[in-house]
Amino acid sequence: MPQHHRLAIVTALAFSSLSIVAGAQERTEVTISDNGVQAENLTSSQDGSVYFGSTANGTIYKAAPGASRAEPWILASATGLMNTFGLLADDATNTLWVCQNSTGGRGGAPVAGQTALRSFDLRTGAARGTFPFPTNGGVCNDMAVGADGTVYVTESFANRILRLRPGASAVDVWVPADEQLAGVDGIAVLADGAVYVNTFFAGRLFRIPVNADGSAGTMTPIETSLPLTRPDGLRRVGPRTMVQAEGQGRVTELTIDGNRAEVRVLGEGLTGATGVTVAGNTALVLVERARAVVVPYRQQ
Repeated sequence: MPQHHRLAIVTALAFSSLSIVAGAQERTEVTISDNGVQAENLTSSQDGSVYFGSTANGTIYKAAPGASRAEPWILASATGLMNTFGLLADDATNTLWVCQNSTGGRGGAPVAGQTALRSFDLRTGAARGTFPFPTNGGVCNDMAVGADGTVYVTESFANRILRLRPGASAVDVWVPADEQLAGVDGIAVLADGAVYVNTFFAGRLFRIPVNADGSAGTMTPIETSLPLTRPDGLRRVGPRTMVQAEGQGRVTELTIDGNRAEVRVLGEGLTGATGVTVAGNTALVLVERARAVVVPYRQQ
């Protein structure tokens, strides 16, 4: 969700169960080579590169594998990007998915097409596609990719979930506006094929199964073993496991067992954590202030 970041930095947590990317384990922090970026989220690719978006200027920044500084990469001035929120590196299709939003704020009437899901070549940064939202009343927040290549996108403040089907030329509404999804934010797809989302304001977690025809099944609330406070970025790390950044300054691991999630605290005191990604054997957590904290992580 929107946060103001003077200088974006990520904190690194040891992630021992995942394959190690060369150089990634030596890196304890990544800073952005620019001022006033106001990064809202981050992502990483399999080679250990880390990517940040900017809500302030729209530019996307990239840190090379093992590098501790992210440089301007996809320039807003060249692509028309603006107010970028979530972004997701999809190595399987060599795609960087990006949420672009209107600069007009919530609930306004921005020019059609300003709020959109956009795609770029993950290796070159070349622009590929722009998929405007059906209406511009919400905020394109974050996305996840299903096994069949469908991209699911949370639309905060419109309380719904959109999707882009493989080969489609436009996004469509997958889950219509629902009060339970007020402040819908992070999103992930687990091995069961279901879509999991959290809500920033109420701190809730939901599972939405995908029916055989691709439509959304009945949304089910997931009980959590610990309360969630302003949950934000959500990423899959295992068949039943996700990691999550929480605005209270905490990073948690969520393991799904039926309609319950076991919550384990990996790190806290991070002052406004808004995004998390996995790079090699570390989880990189976007924080509000210019500092980095290393927290050991061992799966139980």
